[in-house]
Amino acid sequence: MAVQPPPQAPAAEDPTPDDEAGSSRALTILGHLQELRYRAMISAGALVVGIAVSLWPLTGWFIDFLAEPGRNEVDNFELIFTEPLEYWTSYFRVSLLLGITISMPVHIYQLLAFVSPGLTWNERKWLYPIVIAATVAFLGGAAFAYYIELPPALKFLIGQPSNITEDLNPFIKIGSYIDFVTRLILATALVFELPLVVMGLAKIGIVTSKKLLGWWRYAIIGAFVGAAIVTPSIDPVTQSLVAGPIIVLYFLGIVLAKLVEGSPMFARDSANDSANDSTNDSTNDSTNDSASD
Repeated sequence: MAVQPPPQAPAAEDPTPDDEAGSSRALTILGHLQELRYRAMISAGALVVGIAVSLWPLTGWFIDFLAEPGRNEVDNFELIFTEPLEYWTSYFRVSLLLGITISMPVHIYQLLAFVSPGLTWNERKWLYPIVIAATVAFLGGAAFAYYIELPPALKFLIGQPSNITEDLNPFIKIGSYIDFVTRLILATALVFELPLVVMGLAKIGIVTSKKLLGWWRYAIIGAFVGAAIVTPSIDPVTQSLVAGPIIVLYFLGIVLAKLVEGSPMFARDSANDSANDSTNDSTNDSTNDSASD
């Protein structure tokens, strides 16, 4: 009896261009995700190193430094704690703030390195200057919060009640004070990155300076809403001190967006941009006409 040969499998069909495009797109997405994971791991490691460096004795010195504005506003200013873990919670909160500050150049560099493949060679030369500028802006925001925003906020919150009622002396928990100060400093420091963020969005092609200028009313409202969310207190003084720089930095971001929007990384649809611009202009004109009526 003759042995029959095994049935041959049907010949595979040649991949179509659509299949090849889908496969390359899947590989590209997978590569981007792996790159993102790699950059995130480096940033996390830098944060851990920053926290470890700041644990001792830098954090203890910085807690005393943060308490100095309170001493300037209130006589016999003392921070107390009423719970066993309250001091150490505040201690590690300050260490986290210092760790973020120390590792901030690494975070900014990793973010820019992730998007650098979409940049030209001439644009990549600006990577390190942007890292330096963003780091300086972060430190400038932290200094602005400590020297400009914090003293009047503390004077209104804890100094004014003592002046109104002489028998009223503040006994402030260290947890509440450190939470207030660190949140104010971190929020203001991040707000000072706004011009560079706006410039990056314009470079990608998401926004234009004309659109941003047309949204100035919403920006002002959003600044006060954002200040009310990020500030740890409900007093109008602190919120105004945070909202003011946001508005100024927003318009500074428009100027920077104007400088880079001529060569976006991704081409914008000019027809859609023209239609959106005409719609925004007509909306603004109708708003102005109704206001004048």
